[in-house]
Amino acid sequence: MEAELTALAATAVTALTGLMVTESWEQAKLRLARWFRRRGVDEDPQGELQADSDELARARADGDERAVERVEEQLRERLLRVLQDDPEAPGELARLIAELAPDAPVTYVSSVRGGVHHGHSFQGAHIVGDITFTVPAPVPVPAGTRPRPNQLPARTYEFVNRGKEINKLRQTFAAALTGSDRVDLAVVSGVSGVGKTATALRFAETVQDLYPDGQLYVPFADLRDRSALTPAVRRDTTDVSEALAMCLTALGVGEDAMPRTVEARANLFRSCSADLRILLVLDDVTEPAHVRALIPKGPGSGVLVTAHGKLGELVVQDDATPIGLEPLDEHGGLALLADLCPTAVDADRTAARHLVELCGGLPVALRIAAARLRTEEGLTTAELVEELSDETDRLAGLSLPAEELSVSAALGPSYRLLPPDAARLYRLLGWLPTSRFDAGVAAVAADVDTRVAKRLLRVLAAAGLVQREQDNRYVLHDLIRLHAREHANQEEPATGEAELIGRVGTHYLVLTAFADRAIKRKRKRIADLSALLRDANNPFAAPDGPAPLVWLDTERAAILGVLRAASRHGRHTLVWQLAEAFTALFLHRRYLDTWRESLELGAKAAAAAAESDRTAADARAAEARLRSLLSRPLMDLDRHDEARTQLEQALRLAETVDDLVLRASVMEFQGRYLDRQDPENAAAAYRRSLALNEQAGEARGAAIAAVFLGSALSVGGEHTEALAVLRRAHDDLLADEEPDVRMAARALAAIGLVRDRLGETEAADRDLKEAVGILRDRDATHYAVEALVGLAGIAQRTGADTALVRGHLTEALEIYERDGNPAAGELRQRLDELDSEDAPDVGH
Repeated sequence: MEAELTALAATAVTALTGLMVTESWEQAKLRLARWFRRRGVDEDPQGELQADSDELARARADGDERAVERVEEQLRERLLRVLQDDPEAPGELARLIAELAPDAPVTYVSSVRGGVHHGHSFQGAHIVGDITFTVPAPVPVPAGTRPRPNQLPARTYEFVNRGKEINKLRQTFAAALTGSDRVDLAVVSGVSGVGKTATALRFAETVQDLYPDGQLYVPFADLRDRSALTPAVRRDTTDVSEALAMCLTALGVGEDAMPRTVEARANLFRSCSADLRILLVLDDVTEPAHVRALIPKGPGSGVLVTAHGKLGELVVQDDATPIGLEPLDEHGGLALLADLCPTAVDADRTAARHLVELCGGLPVALRIAAARLRTEEGLTTAELVEELSDETDRLAGLSLPAEELSVSAALGPSYRLLPPDAARLYRLLGWLPTSRFDAGVAAVAADVDTRVAKRLLRVLAAAGLVQREQDNRYVLHDLIRLHAREHANQEEPATGEAELIGRVGTHYLVLTAFADRAIKRKRKRIADLSALLRDANNPFAAPDGPAPLVWLDTERAAILGVLRAASRHGRHTLVWQLAEAFTALFLHRRYLDTWRESLELGAKAAAAAAESDRTAADARAAEARLRSLLSRPLMDLDRHDEARTQLEQALRLAETVDDLVLRASVMEFQGRYLDRQDPENAAAAYRRSLALNEQAGEARGAAIAAVFLGSALSVGGEHTEALAVLRRAHDDLLADEEPDVRMAARALAAIGLVRDRLGETEAADRDLKEAVGILRDRDATHYAVEALVGLAGIAQRTGADTALVRGHLTEALEIYERDGNPAAGELRQRLDELDSEDAPDVGH
């Protein structure tokens, strides 16, 4: 008995180490882990098996035979211990290996007498008692006839979506309709789980009548699994040879007549198909050569290939038509979800939309989600959405309880087929704090040259793992990103993520700082980045470089993601410096929530940096600067108490550092808070800011303080003094060595409002219109709202057409709604009142 158990363990090791390099490993690992777990062996059997697989892959890549033998021996010993301790384990393991690797010579047979053995042989066991052999009689086939092969797998589900792709396939497979003598060839590609096989089979079902001599189906993934025990040098040949044998058998070639070599089988296949019009569906192909050997000779025939990659060689050399499958959009995802689980959509359509979004439109993910909703009693769509909203648990949530089907397992083949350098980049992209990036970011993430990164990104794009957009940026599907991160956490060094965030964060800091300086060279900045920027490439300085404000807007989600990730990893100085530079965007475009969060992260990081180094005056100054800036989005969000708290802290911090300009800036923000909460004292704050700027020789800062001082004076009824202060500020802003046209336009708008209060209506209307025009041209329309409201007031008082009044108010409302400003409600009410005034008076 001991010898039999030893032999079974050895056979299992051979089968399992063969499976470790195939697409079936994920399923094999899960099932073997359950076998171990049921016997209380190993706290993490799945992790142990994956560690064996990783160590084996490294040993084989290095050609280290001793290391290979060591892994095999460790696995053999673990198996043998279980086999010896549990009398039920040998039979269960034998059955498991027989299912996972049908060609493996399993040598253990249960010693329990009796029963039925379904197979062609017994090996390595004593047989006691009578034996009855049942040999099925051959199915009689009338002489001269051959059954029409129809090998497409049965479809047990309703097929929805993919109408566009199926129509393109119909256009591609036209030879059978037109009488052409060519053979049609198409490759349906896309990431694992996107529905390639289902789409190919559905198309094949719809065109059965065009191929009177039959449809053949070759599942290459199954062939690869069966050839896993074959020496690697012969595996590709074995796959093609088996595929040809399957096709020849379907066309009536018996076992005795089957040629032994690939070349002979290929020749015979061409001969047998020469007078036939057949369709071949080659599923899950990895090599173009596999397809060429299986192209039939018959005119009007067709070959439909599915593959994770695009198999571009077939497109170039064999005129194959490439058809890429993308994840489903919201409409398509809802249609699939409604078909799989109608109640999920009918009961809560909003939650169903969120579920499609969380699944990223990936059909395999939607199928798993639908299966959970149908099989887990009481689980609602909203509850599943809440569970999957946490990124850390999303992949675990998109697996069935028995772990036999999961998004991770479905994506496994696409990942395992990558060459090592592309696989490494894929893993590292999983750690990126953004799903949208360019080749430069990818290069920094992987610490490689940009040219190398572009080459590797092409490999990933060909595998369907990233998508390239028209602006040359790449997108990583959320579930794919989580899958990549999962493998990065398993396979990369423990310090790898923190190091990557440091590199990528510094990359974004450099670019954001350059963009900030391109927008406004002279601005109050705490961070001294001169050494960092000195030798860096400034893309905004190039004649054909990106517009800095557009770049910041495009990258704002990525920059916020970097701030969050760098905060988690304790990169405090990086965070506050990036938050300060990032503010340049929000001075022009009011994304209030993003601005608020970025400044909160920056202020917290500056405080942590100052705490760790109490001599770091720049960190304290940065905290004061960022907290004062934070008061602005908080006030626009009607969170005035929080704004006051931030300003109080900023004022205290500013007094601890020797920086007059910083103190002047914080005092200016204090005045702007008082404008809304205590207007009578706002002017005093602005006078203090103006004096500090003048003391520091900061002309631009003084002019800006004067703009706000003039507005505060006018609100207090001191219109004449206000007008003089504002005119001087306007002229000073334009006279600066770097004229501040945007701020001068704001001063002009304030002048217009003061002149309106002084009764100079025509001049006020002219100033306000000019200011609004300049602010539109400067992409700073959020500063134009007060002027637009002023113009609406003038138009209404002077009896102008109501449409003009409505136009000004509507433009102001659109700006506030775009920025998420709560004051939009007041403008909406004014427009409603205007509409009610225009409504006809209907008598009764």
